[in-house]
Amino acid sequence: MHCYENVVSYLSCGMLLAGLFHLINHRKAQTSYGRHMKLSSTARTVPARVAWFLQEMPALLMPLLLMQLSHQYSTMGRALLLKTFCLHYFQRTFVYSPLTRGQPFPLGVMATAGFFCSLNGFLQGYYLLHCAQFDEEWSAGYCYIIGLLVFYTGMVINIHSDYILRNLRKPNEIVYRVPAGGLFEYVSGANYFGELVEWFGFALVTWSLPALSYAAFSLCFIGPRAFYHHRFYKEHFKEYPKFRKALIPFIF
Repeated sequence: MHCYENVVSYLSCGMLLAGLFHLINHRKAQTSYGRHMKLSSTARTVPARVAWFLQEMPALLMPLLLMQLSHQYSTMGRALLLKTFCLHYFQRTFVYSPLTRGQPFPLGVMATAGFFCSLNGFLQGYYLLHCAQFDEEWSAGYCYIIGLLVFYTGMVINIHSDYILRNLRKPNEIVYRVPAGGLFEYVSGANYFGELVEWFGFALVTWSLPALSYAAFSLCFIGPRAFYHHRFYKEHFKEYPKFRKALIPFIF
């Protein structure tokens, strides 16, 4: 399949702009789901486990579908997709989703997230399979080795932090408590921090505009959410440790 570099560039720049738009648009309020769900909202909702499964699945299916439809592709690009991008979304789809105990999602939020995951899955998969130029020495280079190390470190942090959050609740219980243990001893959004580490590691190992755009989008999307989580803990729990940080020193 031919590489349409202009399409890749436009989609990457569009992702960057979407991230900046979200950052600006959510300076004072967060997307209405989870603890930030508006009580007066009349939007139709979907059970959290179903919502997470359906919205994360496209990011896994798109690259796999591209590999099936393509007769020629970069073998290194395929390896990177399976080792990093698809591995993350396999975990999110088949492990995180069935175990989550969150509140129901608004249908509109789930649909928007699913559309974005489809688009991002296509962008990352298409670029790595058909546009990226990897020579034989790439897998021995510092970017590849350090990038994978950073990615897997972030994944471990993310999975462990999700485990801590999940076990704050009993089955069928919807209540918010202060998480403790792991990186939660230092940062309010340890799960978000781990995911950001993953995607910046992915950007390093692939050394690509699409991956960097996704990492920047993630920072603009979940960074402010971590900030509002931090503020939520401070407002609702007087014993909340003062030394914990929101995640990253955002300026609001």
